[in-house]
Amino acid sequence: MVKMAFAAIWIAAAALGSVYYSFNHAKEVASKPNQPSLFGGLDYLRTGIVSVPLFKDGRVYGYFLGRLVYTVEPEQLAALTLPAEALIIDQVYDYLYANPDIDYHDKANVDLTRIKEGIRDSINERVGRKLVHDVMIEQVDFLSKSDIRDNTIRRRTSRLDTGDGLLGAPDPAADHGGGGGH
Repeated sequence: MVKMAFAAIWIAAAALGSVYYSFNHAKEVASKPNQPSLFGGLDYLRTGIVSVPLFKDGRVYGYFLGRLVYTVEPEQLAALTLPAEALIIDQVYDYLYANPDIDYHDKANVDLTRIKEGIRDSINERVGRKLVHDVMIEQVDFLSKSDIRDNTIRRRTSRLDTGDGLLGAPDPAADHGGGGGH
């Protein structure tokens, strides 16, 4: 009989201990703030192509073209009083214009990670809280003035070679000649 009473007390103590541990562990997990993962909890804000003219010695030397995607918390995005895309594009322009450390001529040393972090930090600083968690590059290009000039010349000469001219191909149905019988 003593063995039976001891076994009952031991089972009750083990059950109470496991319930107590489970309750305290669940309370600790609930009190920790959830960190959003890259697969859930964040919205993705995609902007159009941003074209930023870049200056050196008072002259335009090229254009930074980029399409970026931003991961943002939906609650923070909903709390904004102005359109998020306008705010973000404004900060991208400010960051790329005001940053003398970025030299697009030296393409081998352009640090895209630093540019993305700088854009993210610039947006978050302006908003005053952590709105943007990450900046991802969908497309990025740098076109120098000579690249643009070469492409324009190539496009014009290809139109002239096909007979289209600069205004397009002549319309054969619009014959305004004197061949009709009035």
